[in-house]
Amino acid sequence: MSNSLKLIMTCVVVMAVFVMCNRKKTAKLAETDTGVSGSIKILADESFGNILEQERYIFKSLYPATDVKLVFKSENEALKLLLTDSIRAAILSRELTDSEAKLMTSRTLPPETTPVAVDAVAVIVNSASTDTLVTVDQIKGMLNGKAFADKNIVFDNPNSSLVRYLKELSGNTELKQKNIYALNTNKEVIRYVSAHANAIGIVGFGWLNDADSDYADAVSKVKIVGVRDAKNDKAPTQYFKPSQETLALKQYPLSRKLYVIDCTGRAGLAAAFSNFLRSDRGQRIILRSGLLPDSIPAREINIK
Repeated sequence: MSNSLKLIMTCVVVMAVFVMCNRKKTAKLAETDTGVSGSIKILADESFGNILEQERYIFKSLYPATDVKLVFKSENEALKLLLTDSIRAAILSRELTDSEAKLMTSRTLPPETTPVAVDAVAVIVNSASTDTLVTVDQIKGMLNGKAFADKNIVFDNPNSSLVRYLKELSGNTELKQKNIYALNTNKEVIRYVSAHANAIGIVGFGWLNDADSDYADAVSKVKIVGVRDAKNDKAPTQYFKPSQETLALKQYPLSRKLYVIDCTGRAGLAAAFSNFLRSDRGQRIILRSGLLPDSIPAREINIK
């Protein structure tokens, strides 16, 4: 056997051993977490950061040996990381599409999707504004430049789940009218509307409840607009504001669900955190936030 052939064969063997060792190491690292210990990264829609951080804090207090690291991203960024197998669990305001689910399944990472809450999409105006009511058709027209052209329409960043929701609602894939502006966060939207009487803001309802001190003053200077949906068979002429009651009764027309998408394929820390969000305690945290829990916790009354 020639020296060159021996060298080639040696290189092939070394590379094969390296790949096998690397795979074993990766597999070992990927399975170090359990339901009550270890560390894991979970992607999370930044629109729900305030609520999910509360959930993570309580989960950690119950299971101190765990370390759930919530990686907050816009919806587009989170999906990209999930679909490229960078992180295998996410909390998003939509389910995976059929093609996305098939892609994960083809990698032997079939998604397990669990609904945990319902959020309202709230329309807000400055407290000095005389606008207190709006219809779903007017909102669609507003996003297509056909209504409220004299108002500045603001929402959070272009890659967010909220913007995706508004595009689907309006049928407009661009939202580039001259009076429509994308800021960066829900907090920025609330602050902007609180300082501009001619502004209309669209935000997640959870950001208007129990606001942090850094923007609580801005929340006090805005008001929520009532919304009417002519296609609502039970109340086509009534206006509703977002609340847990109007969400539960399906009266408020602008809503979206929050899901845990677990592609880990095993009963580890991602599944444990998902189960906690669905538990009575996890659902009570959602209830206090102003969002609607997917399963409303029972209220026990002791009669003496």
